Amino acid sequence: MQPGAAVIDVGITRVVNEETGKAKLHGDVDPAVASVAGFLSPTPGGVGPMTRAMLMKNVVEAAERQLS
Repeated sequence: MQPGAAVIDVGITRVVNEETGKAKLHGDVDPAVASVAGFLSPTPGGVGPMTRAMLMKNVVEAAERQLS
């Protein structure tokens, strides 16, 4: 990875704490990347909302094409 690169973490992993039984969501990018990257998208809360918005846009466009 180039120093200063923008890293967009689109992966998400659910990890259960064995002591408490509570689950936490983590990205797939190693957190140590943040010390080299110019930008590291947060996970959760990073690109997920945009992914869902674009999926809905594509579903609506596909439905409109089917109906016309």
